[in-house]
Amino acid sequence: MGAGLRGALAGDPRPLTDGRVVLALDDSINPKTGTKVFACQRSFDHAAKTNQSAFPWAQTIVTLGLLKVIHGRWCCLPLAFAFYLRKATMVLRSVRIRGRALTFESKFTQAVRLIQTFAGVFPRAPILLVTDSWFGNNGLLKPLRRALGSRAHLLSRLRVNAVLHDLPVAVPGRAGRPRKYGERLGSVKAMQTALRATARTYSLNLYGRVRDVVAAEQVVMLKTLRCQVRVVWVYRRTQWVAPVTTDLTLMVSQIIEIYGAHWKIEAGFREIEQEIGSARTQTRNPDAVTNHLHFCMVATTITWSDATSLEQAPAWHYAAARRTEYAFADVRRALAHDLADVGFGVDCDDPRHGTRNPLIAAVMGLVA
Repeated sequence: MGAGLRGALAGDPRPLTDGRVVLALDDSINPKTGTKVFACQRSFDHAAKTNQSAFPWAQTIVTLGLLKVIHGRWCCLPLAFAFYLRKATMVLRSVRIRGRALTFESKFTQAVRLIQTFAGVFPRAPILLVTDSWFGNNGLLKPLRRALGSRAHLLSRLRVNAVLHDLPVAVPGRAGRPRKYGERLGSVKAMQTALRATARTYSLNLYGRVRDVVAAEQVVMLKTLRCQVRVVWVYRRTQWVAPVTTDLTLMVSQIIEIYGAHWKIEAGFREIEQEIGSARTQTRNPDAVTNHLHFCMVATTITWSDATSLEQAPAWHYAAARRTEYAFADVRRALAHDLADVGFGVDCDDPRHGTRNPLIAAVMGLVA
């Protein structure tokens, strides 16, 4: 992240949501066909369809994005990425960039490095990291808090067999160190049945429209994170889900809404790979592969950033019965329409004329 981008973000309060920076973290698979494409390896794709290989030749990309509400809908603005290579892959073949051999880094190490770089733009704002259950454990929280301190928090999803404990109760006159955990309450699955009678109905913005959600909550101790957490059981018609967060200041409605917005990073993967074109590139050189993905992410983030300057949400180009919010393609179309007459806004023939278009002026300020 360049110094110009850091300065622009630090002076702009809009990236904050309720006084905190909400980040989404996940990894994705980017299939390729060339045998000498940088950062490619045989990767397991848990979302592979029946007519697709479960172990495609692909790049594994750890991606960090900013979650933000723009014109009534949650959006994910990609910020940074890292190519993940398994240790076995690096043992089989030497991976080098500009003559320098790469060393193995776990996904947790890569994630902490990306978050720490972005968190330097907001040295005082709380950082709320929204992840899936794979990242939502102490393997990420411990090094993250070692790097950022207590302002770093996780919001993730509990597995059904996770065991919860009550808060410790101090016993006066008892010898020895105080207990870290209280009595065993049971698994997440068992507690959802016991707490269903205490559930309340919340009206909140979820998946593009206002919905009534039935949920129960309790503050407990979680050994996988080794701290107090707030668990929310969200009850559906036939299923339930249990988001969990280390930020005890978050209300139940905020936890549900922000966790629901986490899936926007999946939409962000599709926007970068299919609509912007990172999946169709045939580059193989490490610098070319990295630069192309950087440009794809910058293009996506600039497009979403331009949507914040619109007076209202862009018009839908295609109407759909089940569609409740505008799409990324609508934002792209609105941006292309705005730039149709002025192009890039730069007059190369007359040095007295600089950047005329506000969007281009902002971009020039970021990269200066």
